[in-house]
Amino acid sequence: MQVTSKGQVTIPLAIRNKLGIMPHTEVDFIMKDDIVQLVKVEPRDKSRGSKLIKQMRGKATVRMTTDEIMSMTRGDE
Repeated sequence: MQVTSKGQVTIPLAIRNKLGIMPHTEVDFIMKDDIVQLVKVEPRDKSRGSKLIKQMRGKATVRMTTDEIMSMTRGDE
C-alpha cells in the first residue's frame, strides 16, 4: 500500500466491511513506539437530552405502567 502525496491511504474493503467503516465514519490513530493503529471512533450522543436519557435508563425505582403515571400526573381518580 502506498501513501499519496496528500498523506492518504485506501483502507482495504474487507477491513472497512469488518469494522463497519462507511463514508463519514470517524476514525482515530493511536501511536505506540513505531506502531500506528487505526481505530473506529464510536458515535457520540451529541444532545444533552440523549446523554441524560442514557444516564437515567434503568434507574427507576417505582414500578408503574405508563398509563398509571399519566393518570397520576393528570389528576385522574
